[in-house]
Amino acid sequence: MKILALIPARGGSKGVTKKNSKLLNGLPLIAYTIKAALDAKQITAIAVSSDADEILEIAKEYAIETIKRPDELALDTSASIDVVLHALDYFEKENNHFDAVLLLQPTAPFREKGFIDKAIAHFILTDADTLLSVLQVPHEYNPHWTFEQKNDQLVIATGEEEIIKRRQDLPKAFFRDGSIYITKTQLLQSKKSFYGSSIVSIESNPDYYCNIDTPKDWEIATEKSNHLEL
Repeated sequence: MKILALIPARGGSKGVTKKNSKLLNGLPLIAYTIKAALDAKQITAIAVSSDADEILEIAKEYAIETIKRPDELALDTSASIDVVLHALDYFEKENNHFDAVLLLQPTAPFREKGFIDKAIAHFILTDADTLLSVLQVPHEYNPHWTFEQKNDQLVIATGEEEIIKRRQDLPKAFFRDGSIYITKTQLLQSKKSFYGSSIVSIESNPDYYCNIDTPKDWEIATEKSNHLEL
């Protein structure tokens, strides 16, 4: 299977200024994701899509493909799917076609060694439309223990009449951790969606979880980068 690893990294950022090119323990944030992609053995090609020349120059230092993104795809309101379709169109104009796209967000910079290849192998084995990396929701935030407000009353978010009383009886729930998304190209182009009818998951190592949106997240990432095996 031919897989394109796409790293989307626009120049602007509200929470942490120019975070994708900002140095995290001496290394540009985006470099952590580039290096993880380069370590993977089942990726056909790696590309960085950005509107910022500074970010594209960092990518060129690693001898990977760079795609200059138009300004209209670098706004706060720009959809990730449009960025992916733009990248696929770029490669198809060069007669390069891929069976699937592996989306690697640089704001989730830490991935355990071998995790990308493990995810790709699971995606191929299951023949799913989509694979997501996930983490388990802590039991206190399990949807069976959360409520919605309707007509000034609290109701169980899952719609059940009675709350599950024992933690041990809670079904497992998961959330997307932002580390890995893999989607078949045919689905991306025909449905303009990352999510097909068949979605599988791979559970991440929680020690590596970090999603950088705020200065506090940056502090956490700085501390983690001192201790993780990357």
